[in-house]
Amino acid sequence: MADFNFFELDNLLGIPIFYIKTLIGFLLSIFLTMLAIPKIMSVSYRKNLMDEPIGRSSHARKIPNLGGLAIFFAISIVGSIFAYELFGRYIFLFACMVILMFVGLMDDILVVAPDKKLYAQFITALMLILGSNIRIGDFFGVLGIQEINYYLSILFTLLFFIVFINSFNFIDGIDGLAGGISIVIFGAFAYSFYILDDLPMVVFCMIIVGSVLGFLFFNLSKHHKIFMGDTGSLLLGFLITFMMIRFLHLLMDKNADGTYFYHLPTAPAIAIAILIIPIIDSITVTSIRLKNGLSPFHADKNHLHHQYLKVGLSHIQTTVILVTANIMVLLFAYFIRKVDINSMVVLVLLSGFVCTYVPILVIKRLKLKKIEG
Repeated sequence: MADFNFFELDNLLGIPIFYIKTLIGFLLSIFLTMLAIPKIMSVSYRKNLMDEPIGRSSHARKIPNLGGLAIFFAISIVGSIFAYELFGRYIFLFACMVILMFVGLMDDILVVAPDKKLYAQFITALMLILGSNIRIGDFFGVLGIQEINYYLSILFTLLFFIVFINSFNFIDGIDGLAGGISIVIFGAFAYSFYILDDLPMVVFCMIIVGSVLGFLFFNLSKHHKIFMGDTGSLLLGFLITFMMIRFLHLLMDKNADGTYFYHLPTAPAIAIAILIIPIIDSITVTSIRLKNGLSPFHADKNHLHHQYLKVGLSHIQTTVILVTANIMVLLFAYFIRKVDINSMVVLVLLSGFVCTYVPILVIKRLKLKKIEG
């Protein structure tokens, strides 16, 4: 009898193995996340490993905050089976994931000093940049800049990793928001990598989407709620940044004759559209803090989700509006992708502000009319 080989199922079923891996990886990641979370919640309640409400909190009771551990559990197991090519191609990727999971876990349990979390982000980013040559080396003509010096590209990519990991961490403040936004982002990257023929990345993206969907089942629950904590937000922020740079890399790769494998001059603007909610949130809070003479890292309640809560919306309503805004900006960017790069960057950012702030203004106006009426 011939030995069974799972990865030859395509011969048996007549379906390309890519689709089989994507579907099974997606479903298995949902299953493993949902299997792990009740166990994690049980330990959290017994050991009092909970997120306690403080002045800036958007919840009023203690909630388990180790949901990110289940996300890591599912991604690491399913990813190493169905997207194993990536861990060979990017030799430090899994090590970086483990480091950030550990630091996030320590912060969720014991509270880690901000500078130590920053060191972890710096180290993991540098490992991936130097070990796997994951870096932003071309600006595609943004502000008239094309290719940049190797060492400058390392510094810029380091800065981008740190800024975006923290930007994503900032939006993890209400139920469903970080999870919903990450599903939109990884879904967009899955589609992009499919078009660009990087199939292992498509599988990996869908594995992450599955793990986040499994988490959201509990995160949006009234009676079995759990947060992803820094364990989840640091990991997802890191993976999003990694995929954004990989997306740009594919559009920078050239043939031997100097022509591009794929050509999309507006790729950075598309990337901004994919990441628009964390970007707009970071611009907003940083501007307000600097205007008030405070450090950009000063904690406050000026994030986008806080502003929606202030006008009376619930967590779910706020999440739905901001996730919808992300999708709308992404679709808008896709339809104007033929515009020159600098104009498109401006248009994408403007559309981001319009889609996130117009709903707040409309709600305020309606409430004012109701009071006056």
